[in-house]
Parts: sequence; structure tokens; C-alpha cells
Amino acid sequence: MIERYTLPEMARIWSEENKFRKWLDVEIYACEAMAELGQVPAEALAEIKEKADFNVRRIAEIEAVVDHDVIAFTTNVGEYVGEASKYIHLGLTSSDVLDTSMAVLMKEAGLHIVGRLKQLREALLEKAREHRNTIMIGRTHGIHAEPITFGLKMLLWVAETDRNIQRMERAVETISVGKISGAVGTYANISPRVEAHVCARLGLRPAMVSTQVLQRDRHAEYLTTIAVIGSSLDKFATELRSLQRTDILEVEEFFKKGQKGSSAMPHKRNPITGERISGLARLLRGNALVAMENVPLWNERDISHSSVERVIIPDSTITLDYMLVKLTGIITNLLVYPENMLRNVERTHGLIFSQRVLLALVEEKGLSRERAYELVQRNAMQSWRTGASFRDLLLKDGEVTALLSEKEIDELFDYNYHLKHVDDVYQRFGL
Repeated sequence: MIERYTLPEMARIWSEENKFRKWLDVEIYACEAMAELGQVPAEALAEIKEKADFNVRRIAEIEAVVDHDVIAFTTNVGEYVGEASKYIHLGLTSSDVLDTSMAVLMKEAGLHIVGRLKQLREALLEKAREHRNTIMIGRTHGIHAEPITFGLKMLLWVAETDRNIQRMERAVETISVGKISGAVGTYANISPRVEAHVCARLGLRPAMVSTQVLQRDRHAEYLTTIAVIGSSLDKFATELRSLQRTDILEVEEFFKKGQKGSSAMPHKRNPITGERISGLARLLRGNALVAMENVPLWNERDISHSSVERVIIPDSTITLDYMLVKLTGIITNLLVYPENMLRNVERTHGLIFSQRVLLALVEEKGLSRERAYELVQRNAMQSWRTGASFRDLLLKDGEVTALLSEKEIDELFDYNYHLKHVDDVYQRFGL
């Protein structure tokens, strides 16, 4: 059964509680570094580390008055700490806290997505193993081409998921930087050693150089990576939706007992989850465009990026998390109909073997490609128009039988010929 989606981990990552906890980590780690530099008394640091805390509701109350989230936060922390709070946020600017903590949150979310991708990969790999030799028709331009196996289709998606895992890991690496460099990135009021300490404590690297903010090409890479992954999921879902069409019906989304497909038509079994995934992929692509619009900021910083990032970063990671869970569920519970696949392979009366006949006439019988193509195509088009067996038409064509015997023609109509290298592809995956 496909379980309802819940997002406890993503909800935790993007909760106000976790956000402010990361802010507090930045502030405390900065105090630690400044204490080592002799800028914060040891007893004050001890008091800060013992007492520092916050209340989400109280921060909102203060922000309603001061209209500044970081000031509201530090004010509330000061209410817990008391006199020693004068050392908190010493020499820092708001973006030192916001950007560095956001990097931690994006790293957490990104690694969670990597875990989801690995779950999808396992589901795809299991289907690839199961349907290694399940024959189906390969289609180009939506038209029957030559036989493949359903397992190969699943392996194709495994390989793409592997690339998406690598992309997401690179994006996490790109975003895993912090900056504690002051109002314009010059460290005028704070030592670079503070930045180094804070980043080390948070599992980040210090930015090589920054302005008031981390540069938004990093965030754009992260969100475009999410959009690429979403587009892959869209691709997988679109293919499954196509294969579920009534006139094809080679696979089908699981349809649980009691589920309804249409308010008007009781017979409907619609690929609604796949359609939902395709729709949400459009949202991810739109958010990626916004992230790229955020790259050019005025001078050392403006805040045109700030408001939109509060929406697109949490929303994109949560949306992708949801999509991955849903698609993994589709794959795990997918209904596969091998008998329909074979029936569809045979629907074109043997036309899918036209290339084999063509190559036999050229490579084995010495015809020019143009002449061989003419012989094969005229029989193929007659089969297409009339529904007659392509093999039977070839056997009735004197020009063809003058070159190919009935036994040779029969040998050309062998599905296994097209699948002889399937094992070679599987070996690349250690299967």
C-alpha cells in the first residue's frame, strides 16, 4: 500500500524552532571565538552558553514592534542571558547570521533529499531486476520502433537518478559555506578567525571572499539542481502516465480499494499521482528561475533576494521531498502487465523487424542501401495500410525471396536478436 506522505524531517528542518536554533548556534560560536581572542570575558561566555535561549512566540511579539527579525531575536536572547548579552552579535551584521545559518539549513535539506533519491534508486533497481527480460516495444516519436525490455527502461532511470544524487551532493557542497565578515565583507569589526571558528563548528567552509552576503550563484546552483531533479521525476512520471493510457495499458499506478477515479465515471483509474508530480515539477523550474534572478544584487548587497528566498528555498526542498516520496511509492507499487507489453509488440504485424531485413539485404546479400530500403519499405507500407503480416508480404515478394529464403526471413523475425546485449548493460550496474 502507498502510505500518505508526511514530512517530519523537512518540517523540522524548516521550522521556526530549528531556524532560530541555528541562529543561536552562530551567535554562540562567534562568542567562543571572540573569547579565544580576548574580546569576550570567559565568565561572560560561560553565562551566555548556560543561559542563551529564545521563545518563538516572544520573537514574533518583538518583531511586530521593531520590524527586524534579527534584532527581535537578539533582544529575546538578551532577555534570557542578561548583562552578558552585550557580547552577543558583537561586530556581526544580520547577514552573517542569516546567510551562515541558511547554509546549514540548506545543507540539512539537501542531504535529506540525497537520502530520498537513494530510496528511489533502490525502488527502480528492484523493478529493473524483476523485469530484466520483460519484452516491450521501444517507441520513438511515440511510434513503435524496436523491442526493448521494461528492465532496461528502469535501468535508464537508475542511471539518471545516480546523476541526480551526484548533482545534489555537489549542490550541497557548493552551499556549505558561511561568512562572518561584517557589513561589506572586509572584517572591519570582526576577525576572520571568528568566521573560521564558526564555520568549523557548523560543518561549513568560510567563503573565500564575500560582501555583506554570500553570493547568490550558490543558491541558484542549489535550486536549479532541485529543478533538474524535479524534471527527471517529471520525465519518469510522464512516461508511466503514457504507458497507462487505455489503448496501451502496459503499466498502471496502484489503485487501492475504495479509491475513486472520477466523480462522473466510475470506471476511471487515473494516473493522478504521476500527474501531480509533473505539475509540481513546473513549480520547481519556476523557483529555479527566481533563484537565478537573485544572483545580480546591487553593489555589496540589496535585499531584493531576501523575501523570495524565504519562500522558494523551503518550498522547493519540501516539494521535491514530497515528489520523491510519491514517485518512490508509484515505482514500488507499480502494476506491470507483461502480457499487454507483448501484445503491443505484436500490434504492428512484424514491422518492427524492418531494419533487420534491410541490414540482411545490404550486409549479407550485397544490395545497395537505397535498393534494399526500397524493397523493405514497399512491403512495410503495404503492411501498415492493410494490416497484413509483414513477414507474409516479404515471402510473397519475388524480388525479396530471390535473395532471402523463407528460413532466413524467419530468422530475421526473432525478438531475442534485439535483446542479446541486455546483459551487457546490466553488467555495468553490477547486475
